[in-house]
Amino acid sequence: MSTEPAGPPIYLDADACPVKDETYRVAARYGLTVHVVANSVLNLPREPWIMRVVVGSALDAADDWIAARAGPGSIVLTADVPLAARCVKTGATVLAFTGKPFSESSIGMALATRDLMQSLREAGTITGGPKPFSKADRSAFLSALDRAVNRILRERPRTA
Repeated sequence: MSTEPAGPPIYLDADACPVKDETYRVAARYGLTVHVVANSVLNLPREPWIMRVVVGSALDAADDWIAARAGPGSIVLTADVPLAARCVKTGATVLAFTGKPFSESSIGMALATRDLMQSLREAGTITGGPKPFSKADRSAFLSALDRAVNRILRERPRTA
């Protein structure tokens, strides 16, 4: 009998995450462990495969915890572009909450866009935030997470 997990671990950057329930649904379908990482205690379903990780209030504590564990065969879910960049560098599969994948070929542009938008906000040029999260975003996330899990399961070496 193997003690190896059924599939890839999921690391969820949970502070202000709009797709927790969708993540749990996909994880339950595939028998995956979800590490819900936050700076404070969140109300979570009581399931043995959902791991609550409270990292404290230090700046980037959640990011540091996730980045230290992410790697090939794991999935990181985040809207934080610098965290996404750190995890892409380790070989993790990284998805935004809208389902948009971060990759080696896209992360540089995502960081540049983030930095530009931050500069424009600081200069007072842009005062609005991101567009509201939509049903289409939720659906795209579900599809992207399902595809990511299936890809990792297909690529996983088979053991006898």
